[in-house]
This record gives sequence, structure tokens and C-alpha cells, in this order.
Amino acid sequence: MDFKTGRHFLQIPGPTNVPDRILRAMAKPTIDHRGPEFSRMTREVFEGLKQVVRTTSPVVIYPSSGTGAWEAALVNTLSPGDRVLMVETGHFATLWRGVAVHNGLDVDFVPTDWRRGVDPAIVEAKLSEDRERKIKAVAIVHNETSTGVTSRVAEVRKAIDRASHPALFMVDTISSLASIDYRHDEWGVDVTVGCSQKGLMLPPGLGLNAISAKALTAAKTARLPKSYWDWEPMLSTNKAGFFPYTPPTNLLYGLRESLKMLQEEGLENVFARHDRHGEATRRAVRGWGLELNCLQPEGCSSSLTAVLMPAGHDADAFRKVVLERFNMSLGNGLGKVQGKLFRIGHLGDFNDLMLAGTLSGVEMGLGLAGVPYTKGGVIAALEYLGQK
Repeated sequence: MDFKTGRHFLQIPGPTNVPDRILRAMAKPTIDHRGPEFSRMTREVFEGLKQVVRTTSPVVIYPSSGTGAWEAALVNTLSPGDRVLMVETGHFATLWRGVAVHNGLDVDFVPTDWRRGVDPAIVEAKLSEDRERKIKAVAIVHNETSTGVTSRVAEVRKAIDRASHPALFMVDTISSLASIDYRHDEWGVDVTVGCSQKGLMLPPGLGLNAISAKALTAAKTARLPKSYWDWEPMLSTNKAGFFPYTPPTNLLYGLRESLKMLQEEGLENVFARHDRHGEATRRAVRGWGLELNCLQPEGCSSSLTAVLMPAGHDADAFRKVVLERFNMSLGNGLGKVQGKLFRIGHLGDFNDLMLAGTLSGVEMGLGLAGVPYTKGGVIAALEYLGQK
């Protein structure tokens, strides 16, 4: 029997560790989802989410994964054959493109090397060339979970404005929401896409859309087919604190507790903590003599770090050693980078000692797997953490 002591280290970039407070909240008995207690809870949750997304606009919550929230953003605002500008920043941007194509949209997909974020200049050029205004939406990923690269959402918004283009602006915040600074209203985003299992510290199962007034107007004439994802019945029933179909009550219990935890810590402190752990991890990687996947210092993610393996070494073989020896899961490479990199998640319910343990497991695993590296990465990270 393969018996392991201690807790499993879940250091993939989502699903993240679920805090005991949230697990206890979710263990409450299910209540009547058409009763007054449920209504009070959900209205509290909607208001709390608005604070996290930083919006005064409506936020809808689906019993879904983030993929469902991607589809909801598209089908509620667009019509068959509409053109969408997207950027191939990584595996998840590519999957979102697939959802768009499957729904009959015409996607202009800008290629990249998966090591950089969205280039605002390219967005501006594409929109400026679109004199007939065929592009109906620009859809980007804020933090590309597969590559550890963050895009500058505010700069992309400025690029859209410089082109004086009316396209809707959609942003995937699945691995950045409640982890990296994000501002739906201030940055002029029309649809924000999020989910539960990363910075919100919940199990998988909730997808969300934050919806601007411009997006609501677009929804009135959008002709892509929809039923489950339709905003209108969600928004109309949400006003009274209810859902048009059976809601995920116990996940909503957990979300209410998550929002309380974020409020208690303070969003600015949450962002600073993630920034600090991201920098400590990057110092460890440099100390090991390994290469970060992200080529832009300003684009390095604060919620995860993607590390390239030296030539001739397989990232999945290394991850297997770490899992079997230390009971720690690291993120694998996805799509084009499968076997070429591993990902260290440092988001959600996380602290200095958890990071120290994670990096220690990585450093020991490098030696056991025969990966060439320089000792001292953990020390570099600890020295940084000890300064603050």
C-alpha cells in the first residue's frame, strides 16, 4: 500500500488549495433556494463579487467551469459570422478561440511565441486597419495560466481607444481574479470572465461574467443561439437574489466565505502578497540557473511561474519524481509546451512557509531527477522573503 504522511502539496495553478474555513462553510446543510435566507446570501455574494472585479455593473454566476463563462461572454453579445480579434498568448487563449470558432464566429488569431503577453500596438494596428468595423470584439487572456505571462489590460484598452474602434472588450481573468490587480470599470472592460477554483479559493464549479452597459446593449441584438447561458433570465431573477434554475447552493456558501476572507485581508494586501511570492519564486528559478518562460519582466505572473527545462530533459519526468518522492503536484506543460516546462502555482490561500516548502521540493526534485541546476535557489527566495 502506497501510504503517504502529511498533506498533499497542490502547487498547480488551479484548482488551488481550499482553505478550511471555506470547506466548513460548504459543509452546511443545503437550504431552500427559493427562500429568504438564500436570497439574502446571494445578494451579499453578488455585491462582494462586484468589489473583487471592481465594478458597479452586474455580475452573473453560472454553475460551470471557466469554459462555460467563455461561451457565455461570446453567445450573449455576438451574432453568427461576427469577427473577433484574439491573441495566441498560450493554451487557454487557444481554447477560447476554439469555443468562438465552434459557435460560428470568424476569429482573427494573432500568433505569438507563448512567451509574451498581448502587444497593444498590434491590437491598435489591427483595429485601425478595420475601416469597415467588421471586428465586433477583442478578447484576451489577462493571465495566461499555461505560460506564466500576464498581459497589460489597461494598455490594450488604450490601444482600442486610440483606434477609435467600437469593438467590445472581453477579458479572461480566470487565473488572475483575486490574485493580480484587475479593474473592470476603470479599464473599460465589457465582459470579464472568471471562475471559482483559483484566486477565489473554491473547488471548481462556478463561472462568472461581469457585464458592462455596452455589453448589455449588444446582448439585445446578439443572434448566437443560447439557452443555459442567456444573461437575461439570470439578471432578472438575480435582482431578487434567485436563479432561473437550481443553483450550486453549497458552492455559494463557500464563495460567501471566500469573499469575507478577501475583505478581511484587503484586496491590495492580497495583490501585494501574490506579487511578493511571484518575485521570490523567480529568484529561486534564477538561483537554480534555469530559465523563466516569460521573456518580459513586466509580464511575469504573480499567480504562477512557468519554468523551462534544460534541453534533453523532460518536464513530466521531473514532475513524476516530485510527486512520488514529496507528494507534491506541479503544473504540467500544455499544448505546444507539453514536456518542455513545469508550472509552480503560488496563488490563493498561500503563505511564506508554504512557498518555502514548495521551492524546497522543486530543488530536491531537480537533483533526484538528474536535471542540471545550481544549488541555492531556495536560499535566494528565503533571503528575499526575509527582507520584507
